[in-house]
Amino acid sequence: MLDRARPRLGRLGSRVLYFPTVGSTNDVALALASHLDCEGAVVLADEQTSGRGRRGRVWFSPPASGLYVSVVLTPARARTEVARATRLLTMAAGLALAEAVEASTGLIADLKWPNDLHVGGRKLAGILAEATTAGEAGAPRSVIVGYGVNVGPMAYPPELGNRATALEVELGRPVDRALVLIETLAALARRYDDLLAGRFDAILDAWRRRAPDSVGARVTWADLSGLRSGFTDGIDDDGALLVRVGERVERIDAGEVTWL
Repeated sequence: MLDRARPRLGRLGSRVLYFPTVGSTNDVALALASHLDCEGAVVLADEQTSGRGRRGRVWFSPPASGLYVSVVLTPARARTEVARATRLLTMAAGLALAEAVEASTGLIADLKWPNDLHVGGRKLAGILAEATTAGEAGAPRSVIVGYGVNVGPMAYPPELGNRATALEVELGRPVDRALVLIETLAALARRYDDLLAGRFDAILDAWRRRAPDSVGARVTWADLSGLRSGFTDGIDDDGALLVRVGERVERIDAGEVTWL
């Protein structure tokens, strides 16, 4: 499947593991990375029985209806500012997916901090980045970037209601999952090269252009003082979400944010 795209994949696709059914592609990639130096390895599945999103949430992954893929990356190899490169990896991965969806289908999806892709207010895709054990200087040896993209129509669980969508639903026509995969890996290869070379501004500027809700949207979040609310005021140069609360600007670099 990836042979014809090999020249576009750069350091990705060094190993490709395919499973008709798997518990979680991220789990397979984590196990692989914990034993081998396998930067660029790709794990694919037609179905996940234990797919997950952020904070342990279940990622609905029925057979032949989505793109379920995980990639092993090593941001510790960045030429400069390893810690910053690691922090920005999820944003680079999200940007790559938005670019790939547009390239493969023509659909323009919005990025929503920190790691989701939305169309018309409904979730199209999510990204889960998980680090392996720390290597030198406390940096993770590898980071697994897992993509879950809704491609075909699905019988969503009741808790998802009308909050999810799929490429074929939005476009009203069949979508070639292989093409979406190839464009995703090619875009990720480009943005990962930007990251390793320290071209952080290129990533952040492109991400901001695809994230209209990062300015002026009302959000809530919880911290040690309780439930907070405010209006988004941009993304800083480390990828944190800025939220204006009255006359102050709060910085959120981790945690759960609810978009209202």
